Amino acid sequence: MRIAVWNTAFLGDSVLTLPLIRTIRAAWPEAELDFYVRGGLASLYEAQPEISQVYVCDKRGREKGLVAMLRQGRMIAQRRYDVWVDAHLSLRSSCMAWASRADIRVGYTEAALSRFVFTRRVSRHFRDFQEIERLLLLAEALDIPRSVLHDESLHWPKLVLPSQAVEQAEKELSVLPAGPTIGLHPGSVWPTKRWTPEGFAFILRRALENGVNAVLLAGPGEEHTAAEVRSLAGVSENEPRFLDLSGKTSLLSLAAVLGRLDDYITNDSGPMHLAWAQHTPVTALFGPTVRELGFAPRGEQSSVMEVDEPCRPCGLHGHTICPKGHFNCMKNIAPEIVWRDVERKLSARVQE
Repeated sequence: MRIAVWNTAFLGDSVLTLPLIRTIRAAWPEAELDFYVRGGLASLYEAQPEISQVYVCDKRGREKGLVAMLRQGRMIAQRRYDVWVDAHLSLRSSCMAWASRADIRVGYTEAALSRFVFTRRVSRHFRDFQEIERLLLLAEALDIPRSVLHDESLHWPKLVLPSQAVEQAEKELSVLPAGPTIGLHPGSVWPTKRWTPEGFAFILRRALENGVNAVLLAGPGEEHTAAEVRSLAGVSENEPRFLDLSGKTSLLSLAAVLGRLDDYITNDSGPMHLAWAQHTPVTALFGPTVRELGFAPRGEQSSVMEVDEPCRPCGLHGHTICPKGHFNCMKNIAPEIVWRDVERKLSARVQE
């Protein structure tokens, strides 16, 4: 049997798809299972044992446009899938499901062209479930045995990274002295999802004052935000407990670094999911989004720091600027309260 799972949404969405993939694999351990992701994410899943092959849909690059989409559709048809599982909602995704010609094509009723494309459809129940549970509804449509569907050990997005990435991360972090280590990631694709640079600078400063190692992280295009945090914190280049990795990691090496932290202070972003999926304690700053949308970090070691504002949530992804013009959802998250959460996490790690 050949199975494909398609989710070409953002980084966090692909991580949250792993429980669906693990459940399908547990039901059909001998099947070939391919995972289709957006451009730039393939390396993250190449060591994942449940996945036979990772394919990329570079919809903002080489695969952009109708001609490229038709070409990819032909390539998918040639792989002769028996089952196609579409975890996305876009028109392109539905077209690829149709192009697969799979006998069983499962997708959401809310997806584009749903009734014409899918042989089995399920409602997403967006307001009723968290995202992992919404994705597992697709597995239910495959008539997977209930003993497998209800196996909670499969519901965690157990991320497996290549040993080389882990070794590289350990080498990078080895320059820090012994002691607890936190990571700070002040960036996000959406500007309104970013906590204030002053807030991150406060945590960075307080960590170093208390003998805690601090690693500053930033993805491509976020380096200026990280530099501002460092400047506001007044951190010198010869600070022994500080490591600036902003703009210096690949996605794979970032994931490996996140798996070796004692706490990760981050906005609501894709890397947040890379951390808690590896059981790293997470202190997440939520502003325009809320936990009820279904994308909050999981586990007893994860915390969401937020304030009550009548305008929250203002969207699923955030905005370029605050629709109300005040940005109180982020400005009013008190740095002292965030630091207390970090201290609590570090204390718990010492006692483990």
